[in-house]
Amino acid sequence: MYNNGVKQKSIILIDGSNFYFKLKDLKLHNLLEFDFKEFAKFLARSTSIVKSVYYVGRVRQDGSEHADKMLANQQKLLNVLKQNNFRYTLGYLLKNDGIYHEKGVDVHIAVDMLVAAYENICDRVILVSSDTDLSPAIEKTRAKGKIVEYVGFSHKASVAMVRFCTESRLLSKDDLLLFTKQQV
Repeated sequence: MYNNGVKQKSIILIDGSNFYFKLKDLKLHNLLEFDFKEFAKFLARSTSIVKSVYYVGRVRQDGSEHADKMLANQQKLLNVLKQNNFRYTLGYLLKNDGIYHEKGVDVHIAVDMLVAAYENICDRVILVSSDTDLSPAIEKTRAKGKIVEYVGFSHKASVAMVRFCTESRLLSKDDLLLFTKQQV
């Protein structure tokens, strides 16, 4: 993809929780074996990747065995992301009635979108998130002349995100299997 003969620059922003649960629905949720580097190339197509960021809530130790296991798994995931040329940004996890809720991630994604648009870091924002709370940031990013591409999942597409974004692409299980060690 080119602008006036110059290769477009893109950033890839992945809402980690959203991504994980969509993959979990497809029984593909072993992120430690997911090839994020090849996935980024697939998403970027012929654009030049300026940066790829994965957003997730920070697991905190609370003395429980469950939290210790979650923290160990998160550390492994962060190492996998680093090895695959992904940066990561941490929100936080809030425990309420024994259930963890991710907080702050959407704000980080929105800020990164706006910084990319206003500082002219890229031509295209590739957004792997179905969170409609991002619509104001999407609108401002588009108003700055940037393409915002929604990447969703064919089994649970967000019609609103398709409407908000400049372009959209829905991934099937077969698309995602290309980046796992599982067989089609």
